Amino acid sequence: MQAIIIGAGRGSRLKALTDDAPKPYAPIGSRRILDWLLSSLRDAGIDKIVFVGGYRYDLVRADYPDLEFRHNPDWAQTNILASLMCAEDCMDEGFICTYADILYRPNVVRRAVDHAADAVVCVDTQWRTRYADRSQHPEDDAEKVIAQGDQILRINRTIESQEADGEYIGVARFNAAGASVLRQTYHELKDRLGDAVWKAETPFPRAYLIHLFEELLDRGHPLHMVTTDGEYMEVDTEEDFRLANEHWPSLYGMPTETERH
Repeated sequence: MQAIIIGAGRGSRLKALTDDAPKPYAPIGSRRILDWLLSSLRDAGIDKIVFVGGYRYDLVRADYPDLEFRHNPDWAQTNILASLMCAEDCMDEGFICTYADILYRPNVVRRAVDHAADAVVCVDTQWRTRYADRSQHPEDDAEKVIAQGDQILRINRTIESQEADGEYIGVARFNAAGASVLRQTYHELKDRLGDAVWKAETPFPRAYLIHLFEELLDRGHPLHMVTTDGEYMEVDTEEDFRLANEHWPSLYGMPTETERH
């Protein structure tokens, strides 16, 4: 099993933090987001890691020579789904994929790897507690899920918050069979749609990964979930950056920014 980190975008909502460096370089405590990600993946037993880059791609390649790399040269005109598929050649034997602007503990990755289903997504069941302090990133923007047991029924931003069972944290696992279905579905859609508008009034090249997840569900391909109860944070805005520095390092027994000062 290998991991694919999707890190091509700039992350403009972090403003000056990404003027000269990519979004996963934002420092949380004593580490970059990317270093936290690598620690969690490796602690979960994932040794082969591929980074899909775009903005400041050469910087990441120089700083992390132990990683494999794939490049999305069209990162400014595309989105998460297109970036993931730049690493399509790494999917044959199954893979973990992860957004590059998130923080999570290794346990949820282990649960995803150990699950028997072909396709598994990781979900935070305590997501609304975290959103209480996020004025710059409202609940409406969360990639919410509705589930029955561990089977995903819906995954969509438009789900009403009070109906959602959790938020997709940006980590998913596909075994070889699941990866094959994912790739085949993507290419069927790409051949049919081209640049046409698709789900959520979004042109296909700018589609999000959850749009493909929705399509899999629509076609009868099951998605299952494993959960984490709050041991997850997204760093999408300057406010998120402050909150992560205040709270995340303490989960690892490290001093927060406030405690250091």
